[in-house]
Amino acid sequence: MDIVLDKSTATEGQIKITLKEKDYQPKVEEKVKDYSRKANIKGFRPGKVPPGLIKKLYGKSILVEEINEILSKSITDYIKENKIKLIGEPLPNHEKTATIDWDNQKDFEFEYEIGLVAEFDLNLTQKIKSYEIQADKKTIDNTLRNIKKQYGKYSEPDTVKEGDDLFGELTQEISEYKEEVWIMADQLKAKEAKKFAGLKKDDTIDIDPKKIFVDEDSMSSVLRRSGEDLKKIKELFSFKINKINRVESAELNQELFDKVFGKDTVKTEEEFLQKLKETLEKNYNQEVKSYTYKLIQDKLLETTKIDVPDTFYKKWILASNKDKISEDALSKDFDNYIKELRWSLIVNKVADDNEIKVEHPEVVASAKELIMSQFASYGMTENLSERLDAFADNYLQGNEGQNYLNTFNKVRNDKIMDFIYQKMDISFKKVKPEEFSNILAN
Repeated sequence: MDIVLDKSTATEGQIKITLKEKDYQPKVEEKVKDYSRKANIKGFRPGKVPPGLIKKLYGKSILVEEINEILSKSITDYIKENKIKLIGEPLPNHEKTATIDWDNQKDFEFEYEIGLVAEFDLNLTQKIKSYEIQADKKTIDNTLRNIKKQYGKYSEPDTVKEGDDLFGELTQEISEYKEEVWIMADQLKAKEAKKFAGLKKDDTIDIDPKKIFVDEDSMSSVLRRSGEDLKKIKELFSFKINKINRVESAELNQELFDKVFGKDTVKTEEEFLQKLKETLEKNYNQEVKSYTYKLIQDKLLETTKIDVPDTFYKKWILASNKDKISEDALSKDFDNYIKELRWSLIVNKVADDNEIKVEHPEVVASAKELIMSQFASYGMTENLSERLDAFADNYLQGNEGQNYLNTFNKVRNDKIMDFIYQKMDISFKKVKPEEFSNILAN
């Protein structure tokens, strides 16, 4: 058997395999004998079917099956032994295979088209400008107000006071609009909110959605309409109050401190506000880190020249996704496929060059962290630690191993991105949360 790699360019080539009769015949004969022992054919006792009859009945299929097994193993071993870095997988030349005379040929030639990873240089010390969020007084005050409301006492009074949330039926006869909606106190302009004060359950009030809400997002959220539908809104709506929700804000005391941060974590109002500021900044800057990762990705894609086998890659995607993607659809979105390919090559190069690996305990730790966060969101962390190992084990074994693979890939990607993050020359501009939100919006 002969295997050769014929490179036509730095990123494309062919693997050519020549099989002689001696390469496959012994295994074919062995398989024929095995069929003879196991075949159940009328007129012959089990295990006594003549090999000649097996060859006549199944010889061609046995030959094809055995050669395919030899080809698969040979290509895999050749690629591994020669450390060939592939893009996608080898694509067989079906036109050449179609000309084979399986009944008479003794020697065979096969060709596989391959895409190759070309060498490229990567600069991980480039300059990036990003941000660092500092929680300002406005953000802290708003968060504190929400926390006090979250842990406050709820009631359903019969008469509306400013600050109450209202549930009811919103209607407009002219447009046949009818929805049951919540109108939250913070969605209303202060002047308009006063008009609801004193109303009682089952009272009805006429409202103009374009005047009473603080912004278009609030109006869209309440009316469940957006875009052009919002612009078409005219005339007054009628709102019937069915339910009044009132929250008496919690006191800023040790009971609230313990509920928010855990028992005795903070003991004074000053400590609480400082801890709140630190927590806000930690959460905001985690979002900033994701933003910075995107800046890094864009920078490296922009400045790294990588040759890729466009023609082969398109052919491989179509072959690997039969009946899932059309050639027209692929062509329209092909630039994104190439972008994803180039990024994966960059990530893999960083991992290979710097020996970044993922160990099993790291995967388990990541799974535990995910489970803990999910339980924490429901306030169910009590006594969880003693069962966490079992939960993590069950999770990682679930979904036919896909959960393990997804967790592994997340850990690997995080390690690689953290490595790149430390290498890049990143400067940070301090901004307020609102400023950063505007940056994201633009």
